[in-house]
Amino acid sequence: MINLPIAAYLHIPFCRRRCFYCDFPISVVGDRLRGDQSGMIRQYVDAICQEIAATPVLGPALQTVFFGGGTPSLLSPNQLDRILQTLDRRFGIAATAEISIEMDPASFDRSQAIATRQLGFNRVSIGAQAFQDGLLERCGRTHRRADIDRAVADLRAAGFENLSLDLISGLPEQTLADWQASLEAAIALEPTHLSAYDLVLEPETVFGKRYQPGDRPLPADEQTAVMYRLAHRTLEAAGFEHYEISNYARSGFQCRHNRVYWQDQSFYGFGVGATSALQGQRFGRPRRRADYFIWLETPGAIAAACAPVTSDPADALAETLMLGLRLAEGLDWTALEQPFGAEILRSLQPVIQRYQQAGWLQWQGDRLSLTQPEGMLFSNQVLASLFERLEAIATV
Repeated sequence: MINLPIAAYLHIPFCRRRCFYCDFPISVVGDRLRGDQSGMIRQYVDAICQEIAATPVLGPALQTVFFGGGTPSLLSPNQLDRILQTLDRRFGIAATAEISIEMDPASFDRSQAIATRQLGFNRVSIGAQAFQDGLLERCGRTHRRADIDRAVADLRAAGFENLSLDLISGLPEQTLADWQASLEAAIALEPTHLSAYDLVLEPETVFGKRYQPGDRPLPADEQTAVMYRLAHRTLEAAGFEHYEISNYARSGFQCRHNRVYWQDQSFYGFGVGATSALQGQRFGRPRRRADYFIWLETPGAIAAACAPVTSDPADALAETLMLGLRLAEGLDWTALEQPFGAEILRSLQPVIQRYQQAGWLQWQGDRLSLTQPEGMLFSNQVLASLFERLEAIATV
């Protein structure tokens, strides 16, 4: 569905080292280089500003901006400010915009936290991942439990009210007691938002090469399912709303930027490996910096990434289902009739009825949603069946 872009994602591909579970497009800079000290980072800031300035303006002022990575907090305040100013000059940033940045707990001090807040950032996502030093070390993380506590204190002192913490379940040698302790420690820091992700073994990562799914020391699938249910029960009891498969928020603090993705809205993407969704086209930029720089200098490349295209209806519906069913409120089924047609929606009813009977899908008026927590836990199975049905229809 084509709509006007109201959000921008900026990929900052620099980390001190690569975590053992990470397959994101990043460049490792080591423990000493950062921001203005690094020619590599300075060159990249020039490039991403060039891309922003050359991108067609296709919508109103931005309502959300998200600096992800990588470790955006390795950039200096001046570099962050330069990117923000370039965005504002090109597209405009609404006065009420949510402006988020991912920050590694060991990558900044209080003075940098204050400077970041003064630039206009009003939401921080902290990559805590776990509260056990041994688990953090086994994941290749540079920070420890004390760094998480200090980072939150520094961000609070800087005036940040909207703080999110990331946690990962299913880590090697992680026990149910570890996971419970991490959930309780995270709650004690009083964030407004929590993301609880299950470890995914990507083939080219250290973990992907070291472990096979289901093998020890990874927790068994049954154990990770217990961890998922435990997170749901513990966080909801603490006053968090389970509003998306992996995300929980206090009232009024759902991530506005991520909701743009899940509601299948348009957004700009900038930088290495970033994806944009503009005028019906999803476009992923090159994942290597050298290739990104070449792409950036290729005549017509940026315009082509923003050109309108017409998607196959079955593919477009699959995308809408995959994104919209992640949200607790699910999808307004009647609103899908106009863009996709009633016939294709009726053809999905046997699959929907099967998972209603299993207790994984539910109707709430005209809205179809996954049940909590079981439907969300088995969402991949539900979506795979819906996709298979759509593929069968498309080949008839």
